[in-house]
Amino acid sequence: MTGPAPIRVVLADDERMVRTALRAILSAEADLEVVGEAATGAEAVAVVRELRPDVVLMDVRMPETDGIRATEQILAGLEEPPRIVVVTTFENDSYVYDALRAGAAGFLLKRADADALVGAVRLVARSDTLLFPAAVRALVAGHARACPAPPAWVARLTGRESEVLRLMAAGLTNAEIARRMEVGAATVKTHVASVLAKTGTRDRTQAVIAAYESGFLRDV
Repeated sequence: MTGPAPIRVVLADDERMVRTALRAILSAEADLEVVGEAATGAEAVAVVRELRPDVVLMDVRMPETDGIRATEQILAGLEEPPRIVVVTTFENDSYVYDALRAGAAGFLLKRADADALVGAVRLVARSDTLLFPAAVRALVAGHARACPAPPAWVARLTGRESEVLRLMAAGLTNAEIARRMEVGAATVKTHVASVLAKTGTRDRTQAVIAAYESGFLRDV
């Protein structure tokens, strides 16, 4: 009996040494496979469209097309896009915040150790959680636009939907939310879909960002 297919990863960074180091770390794991590399954002978009990986490790500061635009193009151009993790030097970088708003599943510091890197790839590939709940508050505080009054969608959320959004922001998966709320997984999926529709967001990342920007999660 064969095991699950390996997680297919594309590396996008304009520094060859960084890509080489990332490849060495990931390729040492039996369940991870680096299938492609890109040195610019434009190359990243092309490589992802061709190879259809599960995860992209995306540097935000690259020539031609930066990681933010590349993230937008990848997520908008594919019916089943990969999970994108921004790899950055500074966790409070405005580029990181913009990438998260564009739909990246989270970010990872370049100084992270090998275990953290491998764990991040596995986390975003195998689940519907986000890789930034503990750090997103500082990013929003530093970069979010002022919101003088809560948007209309806040009042339209039901109590259950509000609870789901708070748990999403805490980094819980659908299965974990279901256990916490003592409901079925299908019910959670329905609530998540409703949250996305009411907030006018495409995915969980953008919904959580919108929740912080609106002030909905100010006291969480």
